[in-house]
Amino acid sequence: MKLVVGTFITLDGVMQAPGAPEEDRSGGFAHGGWLVPWFDERMGELAAGWSEAADALLLGRRTYEIFAAHWPHVGDEDPIAAKLNRVRKYVASRTLDVLDWDNSVLLRGDVAAEVARLKQQPGGELQVTGSGELVQTLLRHDLVDEFRLWVFPLVLGRGKRLFADGALPAALTLTDTIMTSTGVAIHLYRRAGKPAYGSFALEQPSPAEIERRRSIEASVRS
Repeated sequence: MKLVVGTFITLDGVMQAPGAPEEDRSGGFAHGGWLVPWFDERMGELAAGWSEAADALLLGRRTYEIFAAHWPHVGDEDPIAAKLNRVRKYVASRTLDVLDWDNSVLLRGDVAAEVARLKQQPGGELQVTGSGELVQTLLRHDLVDEFRLWVFPLVLGRGKRLFADGALPAALTLTDTIMTSTGVAIHLYRRAGKPAYGSFALEQPSPAEIERRRSIEASVRS
């Protein structure tokens, strides 16, 4: 299966509590529900279509609890609820013992190894939604194949971020961009190997550049 991370983020990369104030107040986060004013019909259509493409979900403990308290009570006349309620859900948690949401499976032990095993199974998309701490583990172990980044035109200045310290350097290829009526840009990326590097420096450094480099080296040594 292909592992796809779909995430709502602000321009400064915050992904915490997009759907409601009470979703995740950890760290004193007071901006929960920031997504809602930007939601339009097109976003609903895209979310439903991509949900239908999931062969399985991979969720962290907090996102699982949010989803399990919401989607089973929406009713299967909603296409997203119908899909999420019937699809297999793999949950990474060190604290949960029982999963009450139908068709949910608890991942125990080494999460990275378990996810790598899941990716070897036949199928289409193994989708991750939210699950910020789990995504950090996936990034550290280079397990993400594609990103669907819903980028909202606002800055919050604090909160849990998608690409936190510890993510492995990686190059990505932009495969599509979709704009909504409210200015949300949805960027689709796939893995493209390791980053490439270069330099705009002069082939023969100027005296000022040589002195600048000496100054940097001196400050590092000190």
